[in-house]
Amino acid sequence: MTVSLMPVWYLVNACLAIAMLCSLWRLLRGPTAQDRVTALDTLYLGAMLLVLLQGMQAGTRVYFDIALLMALLGFVGSVAMAKFLLRGEVIE
Repeated sequence: MTVSLMPVWYLVNACLAIAMLCSLWRLLRGPTAQDRVTALDTLYLGAMLLVLLQGMQAGTRVYFDIALLMALLGFVGSVAMAKFLLRGEVIE
């Protein structure tokens, strides 16, 4: 007896898409720059999770490598934006 996981995949994809739309709204409407940086960080995290879900559905490892690259670039970008907001410059 096997159970189909398709409705679960659709539900998880829909929840992540709604979370990304909320992050996009905060990115566009954020009253401060810190809100926008946090929204951008949440947005790239949601995109990375969507890529991971697609990798689990497809059953290939290429998606996991792409998600790892997205995580690394997103972390470096978040640190650079936070440093810029604190000091006004990125490279000292």
